[in-house]
Amino acid sequence: MGQRALPLPAARLGRAVRTAGATDEVSGVVLLLPDGEADSHRRPSALSYAIQLPFARALARAGEGDGLAVHVLRYRCRGWNADDAHPAGDAAWAADEVQRLYGDVPVCLVGHGVGGRAALRAAGHGAVTSVLAMAPWLPERTAAEPEPVKQLMGRRVLIVHGTNDERTDPELSYRLAERAKKANRDTCRFEVHSDGHALRQHRSEVVALAADFVRGSLFARSYARPVADALAAPPPLGLRMPLAAGFGRSLRH
Repeated sequence: MGQRALPLPAARLGRAVRTAGATDEVSGVVLLLPDGEADSHRRPSALSYAIQLPFARALARAGEGDGLAVHVLRYRCRGWNADDAHPAGDAAWAADEVQRLYGDVPVCLVGHGVGGRAALRAAGHGAVTSVLAMAPWLPERTAAEPEPVKQLMGRRVLIVHGTNDERTDPELSYRLAERAKKANRDTCRFEVHSDGHALRQHRSEVVALAADFVRGSLFARSYARPVADALAAPPPLGLRMPLAAGFGRSLRH
């Protein structure tokens, strides 16, 4: 007899990341979706969760006066796994969990790599108002069905990709952004020149861009001029916006 497949363990939300100066009431939530693998039913490594925590703390600091809570999602397994799209399903579950914990608050899905694709795919959840996909892992041009974009309608969407990414093709995220822009004008994309998949070379600028987008999208704060311009610009300008060195320094208080 063949081995019976064991059921996947449940997805889990990591503990809320908040700062000591945060307001008592939670008014908006960021769900951080880690990177993963194309195919694997193994449990995610503890490292995939841990490496998101500094980013989670940075976002929590930026939104402490707005009532922001940040949670890192622990997936059921580390793989996307073809049509199962496990991380996207886990992201939708997590949005439900946020509503259970905090009530009717807006949610921003922020994902990297496989998590970036999960964020885009799960954007149709009723609690989700915005999506930030960083170096999203997307299907190749030869895929039978194009990646869906209709679920992005009515959401603010920001895609960030390093031009030297050798793991996920920046051109694929541009092509998805082109299609998304036709369905949803509130879509923009920033290119981080000379940076790779992990977006480490210009980390401070990427974090500042993410924080600005999160605060503007969840709490109706004014976007920084480059973000506002990118959202308003027609393709290709608003989809190939360069992330300038030093972005965010003038935004610090």
